[in-house]
Amino acid sequence: MNNSILRVITGWILGLIALACIIFGGLPLLILLAIITFLASKEFVQILEHKGFYPSLKVIVVADVIFAILAYFNCFNLVPLAFTAGTMIAFMWVLFKGKQPYTANVATTIVGFVYSGWFPLHLLFLRDLGTTNNTSSLQMILKTDFMNAGLGYVIFMFLLVICTDVGCYYFGRKFGKHKLAPVVSPNKTIEGSIGGAVCALVGGFIIAYFIKLPWYHTIIAGLLVTTFAQIGDLCESLLKRDAGVKDSGNLLPGHGGFLDRTDSYVFTIPVIYYYFLYFVVDTHHWVDLLSFIKGIF
Repeated sequence: MNNSILRVITGWILGLIALACIIFGGLPLLILLAIITFLASKEFVQILEHKGFYPSLKVIVVADVIFAILAYFNCFNLVPLAFTAGTMIAFMWVLFKGKQPYTANVATTIVGFVYSGWFPLHLLFLRDLGTTNNTSSLQMILKTDFMNAGLGYVIFMFLLVICTDVGCYYFGRKFGKHKLAPVVSPNKTIEGSIGGAVCALVGGFIIAYFIKLPWYHTIIAGLLVTTFAQIGDLCESLLKRDAGVKDSGNLLPGHGGFLDRTDSYVFTIPVIYYYFLYFVVDTHHWVDLLSFIKGIF
């Protein structure tokens, strides 16, 4: 079958599965993220092994499981404990089981459970924004209160990332002349990057109308999404180029690996979650920020 057709079919299947899990939220979304983070973590380890680094997949997966449980039950106050434990376990693994280079293996293990686990698992926090507390114990476990503000925020972010990717591709092909990051990704251009940002903002205003997001939040959130989507893409390209590999894996026909398909979301998800949390849902942080800026000047 033609590679382009395979790419389209795979993209549609993945998109429909992701959309269903996002709409239902809760347990289906947790299961989807658990699968993605495990496969992405495995690909991350394999990429680094090409460079002679040997992070522990077992430590990364254990940390990802802990982060997933904390994220699912919104136990944000326990995250520092999880990070502390994960870091100590990474050191102990190298101490008793690891091999050279020891320091690099500890560092890449920690980066692994942050990059391929903790960052994307913020999607559970984002999806739960606006969830009411008037729920039964069973609802708290199954997360059946799925028609909340978080659903709109997640759809907003995902569609803007898609708009960014499409805009970067078409504007880059049509008008691209100046390289954006020639060493990391020679095909990406400044014109394509700007086109991606324009498409994201246009798409953002359309989506914002349906989720009742004010225009100023639409602009700021839109710029954050398109900026960090492109940064995430470039960072994964950096990892692959440094390791001398073309794709992170070959599990997805026409797309490469899971890291190849989720790279634009890795940084975007936590950034947009904290923006919506601190400046849209919990609006008193605007006052704190203005007071801080006023104190500086």
